Amino acid sequence: MKRVVLSLGSNLQNRQDYILKSAELINYHIGNIIQRSRIDETESWGFASFPFLNQILIVLTDLSPEEVLVKTQQIENELGRTQKTESAFSDPLRQYHDRTIDIDILLFEGIILQTPQLVIPHPLIQEREFILRPLAELFGNEVIPPFQESFHQLLINIKCLSHYEI
Repeated sequence: MKRVVLSLGSNLQNRQDYILKSAELINYHIGNIIQRSRIDETESWGFASFPFLNQILIVLTDLSPEEVLVKTQQIENELGRTQKTESAFSDPLRQYHDRTIDIDILLFEGIILQTPQLVIPHPLIQEREFILRPLAELFGNEVIPPFQESFHQLLINIKCLSHYEI
C-alpha cells in the first residue's frame, strides 16, 4: 500500500456536500482514507470568485499515480465538474474556473514524477497557503521529501513573504 495525499476544493453550490461526497468516492474507488484535515474556507486563489472549502486527505492505495489521476478525474466528472484548467503550471495566462469539486494529487509515497498529464509533488504546494495549512495540520514538523523543510515551516515562510508584500 502506498500513501497518496490529495487535496479537495469546492466553491460552487453545496460545497460541503461535494467535499464529503468526493471523500466517500475516493474511499470507495482509490483507497482507505487514513487521515483528513479540517475543512477550511478560503478565498479563491488565482482568480476572483466565490470562497472555497478545502480539505486534505491521506489515502492508502494499491493504485499507481496514473491510475489515481484517472479515478480522481472520474470522480470530478461524476460530481459535475465541467471545466478543467488545461495549460501548464508555469503559464502566466493560466485560467482557473469555479468548480463543484477539484481533486489534486499533492504527494505520492515519495515519488517524483513529471509527465504532460501529472506532476508529483504538485508544483504549486509551496505557493498556496490553503494547501500548506492543512498539510501542516496533518504532518506537523515532519519533513516530507523532496521538501527540505516541514509544511509548518513552509507555511511560516509564505506568511512572512505575504507580510512583506503588503
